[in-house]
Formats: sequence, C-alpha cells, structure tokens
Amino acid sequence: MSEVVLSLLAHPDDAEFLCAGSMARLVHERGWEAHIATMTPGDCGSADRGPEEISRIRRAEGAAAAKLLGGTYHCLEERDLLVCYNEPTLEKVVRLFREVRPSIVITHSPSDYMLDHEMTSVLARAAAFGAPIRNYFLDRGHAPALEHIPHLYYADPIEGKDPLGRPVDAGFCIDITSTLDLKREMLCAHASQRDWLLKHHGMDEYVKAMEEWAAARGAQSGVAAAEGFRQHLGHSYPDFNLLGELLGAR
Repeated sequence: MSEVVLSLLAHPDDAEFLCAGSMARLVHERGWEAHIATMTPGDCGSADRGPEEISRIRRAEGAAAAKLLGGTYHCLEERDLLVCYNEPTLEKVVRLFREVRPSIVITHSPSDYMLDHEMTSVLARAAAFGAPIRNYFLDRGHAPALEHIPHLYYADPIEGKDPLGRPVDAGFCIDITSTLDLKREMLCAHASQRDWLLKHHGMDEYVKAMEEWAAARGAQSGVAAAEGFRQHLGHSYPDFNLLGELLGAR
C-alpha cells in the first residue's frame, strides 16, 4: 500500500499556490498517493456568479487540478469566511484523516492573512492529534483510528508574511524545479480565479505571482524554484523531518 500525503487547505487553488510542487515530487519520485482537500468550495470567490454556481465550478477545477497530479480532491463543504473550530467541523476533518490515512499532512501557516487559513491550520493540528485516539468521536461511523499522529507541516503564508506584514521564514525548503511546470498547469486549472483575484486582491497574472514566490524561495535555497515549510514539533507529534528526508530539505 502506498504512503499518503494529504494537503488540507482552506480553498480550491491554495494547494496549487503553496505545496503542489512538493506533493508532485512525492507522487512521481516516491510513489506516494496524494489527496488535496479544501475546507470550502470557494463559494465567495466570484464577483459575478452566485455561490452555488461558483462552487460547482471551483469543485470541478479542484478535481481537475488533482487529476493532473494523479491525486484525489475532497471538499469538506464549509463556507468561505466561516471556517471555524467547532465540533461538527472538526469531526469532518477527523473523518477525512481516518479515511485517507496520511503519513504527511500539509496545511496553512498558523498565522496568515485571513482567518479561514488560520482556522484550517488549527483544525488540521487538532485532527492530526485526535485521529489516532480510539475514543475520539467514537461510534460516529468513522474508519478505524490512525496508528499514529501524522507528520504535520505548515506551508508558507501567502507572500511569506504574517498579518502584521512581518516576514515568516521557512524552516526548510523543498526544490520543486522539476515539478514547477506541473504546479503551473494545476494552478491554471483554476481558471475562474483570475478575474476574481484581479477584482478583489488587485492581483493579475496570478500564475506569475506563484512563479515569482517559488523563485524567491528557490533563490534562498540555491535552486530555481522551491516551496517553504515548517514542521509542527509540539509534544507527541513526530519530530523526524520525513518530508525533508524524502525530498532533500534545503
């Protein structure tokens, strides 16, 4: 059975911005199985389409992007700007972890520009800790508890800075030069977001923005393109850098 890498991020296209290059290397070089999960379908991500319509479009874009990776897309069906740490939402994440059974989980930085990202990070952290505990959500029809806490990693915050504009250094970087073309193709699958990001964020050429950030992390690492990560190292979480060992931390 293949090992599994799961990215749990807030919205469709977050994985393509933040960690798809490293996930692709695990798939192509190490034979891992990949799952991309989002907390929401991106229902607020449009200036001219209603929430149901844009959600249908963005779920399809997420699935298409994951297919390019050879992976599987999941949506936990929370709603944009309403991702919260509460029992029903946490149970959804724990259920996903027990079904997918990841060895590596990648989520958002604990401190990022918007609360959906930060709440997703907290939910991933809690689910990683709780999913191996048999009595946690007992008798809810879940798959069996995990055998152990998965390795938990935080991707870079957007633009590499916290909400106060302070730079957030990566704990280590992964060279994604070999998978940058695939990362770009996956991001381009999210075609609905170009007009939205231009209107709301003032960001045109969002693929170029991804490439520029990958190049910036690459320059820090001595390669053409890279993604930055930090590992959660709190008590009882694995402290061996599995991602870094598999792909060559820089």
